[in-house]
Amino acid sequence: MEKMHFHAAGIDIGSRRIFVGLEEGPVRSFETFTSDLVALKDYLLEHKVSTVAMEATGVYWYVLYDILLEAGLDVWLVDGRQTRQLPGRKTDVKDSQWIQQLHSYGLLNRCYVSAGHIKELRSYQRLREDHLRSAAMHIQHMQKALIEMNIRLPEVLSQIHGVSGMALITAILAGERDTGKLVSLCHKSVRERKEEELLKALEGHYTAQGLFALNQALKAYQFYQDQILECDRQIDGVLQRINRDKHLPPGTEGGKRKAIRHNKPNIEGLGDHLLKIFGGRDATKLPGITDYNWLQLYAEVGSDLSKWPTEKHFTSWLGLSPGQDSSGKKNKSKSKGKPTVGQIFKQMAHGLLNSKYIGWGAFARRLRGRKGPAIAIKATARKMAAQYWRLIVKGSDFVEKGMEAYENILKQQKKRRLEKLALELNMELVPA
Repeated sequence: MEKMHFHAAGIDIGSRRIFVGLEEGPVRSFETFTSDLVALKDYLLEHKVSTVAMEATGVYWYVLYDILLEAGLDVWLVDGRQTRQLPGRKTDVKDSQWIQQLHSYGLLNRCYVSAGHIKELRSYQRLREDHLRSAAMHIQHMQKALIEMNIRLPEVLSQIHGVSGMALITAILAGERDTGKLVSLCHKSVRERKEEELLKALEGHYTAQGLFALNQALKAYQFYQDQILECDRQIDGVLQRINRDKHLPPGTEGGKRKAIRHNKPNIEGLGDHLLKIFGGRDATKLPGITDYNWLQLYAEVGSDLSKWPTEKHFTSWLGLSPGQDSSGKKNKSKSKGKPTVGQIFKQMAHGLLNSKYIGWGAFARRLRGRKGPAIAIKATARKMAAQYWRLIVKGSDFVEKGMEAYENILKQQKKRRLEKLALELNMELVPA
């Protein structure tokens, strides 16, 4: 093999020490304090290092990556699975030397690293998702406290954290026990459809410990709602800075946007912000994608998907394509992990499983019957990701032809198979 990267260094990052391996000379270690990271940078510049490879170890690499990048070095962040040592050679010193050797011969692939406003936006968006998960946990705590007192709201209301559910819980904690007065606090549509059920569900067995647990869970849920609102303000500020001198492309003003059913960000004109960023290319034309899903994708991969040469490169990076692991007669399916963006596409694909008028939903249900739900969701997510890449990179318009068109294609395929079979058996097909 020939060397592809000269004057290369390999860095093994830990929580306490960082080991640096050069092409020539002994391995040197540094502590992880900021002053030591600056000394590490000076050490690399002093030895005329031009390119550096380091493993993506937790969050330890963040600051060092920025410091080396600002110094003008070509920094490669690589997946730790690519740098696995040979058996019996595992030490931090040898790890850094091994990374340097692999990098110098061009055997490592560079990871995608967001920068600038995208990096800041991704931080706020991921923090928002963490708060949503924590809030969901406290919703479960409220449900548990209600069930312990045999208040059967979770069986009657689809969401106890909706307007009616929160009004009932607040009134119960304020001391109201009259079921008629409690039902009167619900929304008109809920009263019309479920008044009798609510009257029965609210006849609970109140206990001091149950009310205490309910109050604790409610306060924790409201706390995380405030935290989510703060994240929304930060995200809105970043979008305002990104679009400071941009205008909506002609023909995109005043368009109606898809409704966001759950976890809608409190950001005014979110769809307009995204249309400005993507030059009028509207990802919400694709089935299953709302402005919130689009914001999640933008925060993770940005607006320039040309970094991936083809849609196959993109879906492979997302972990939605099957891996290759074959030896002789054995063919295995190799997992590529669970990248965050791939999980976003899977969530959207899961929402299409029960859609009545969307072709991708019919495709997913048909595949689910043969292969199971996991494979069906992954295959549908791959289709969505490939179409998203085409839309953003090539600008190709996409029109959802619906389930009827998809079923017509299936009928034509069945007809061709029957015609081929009839030809083989020297028979003739006669329409009924």
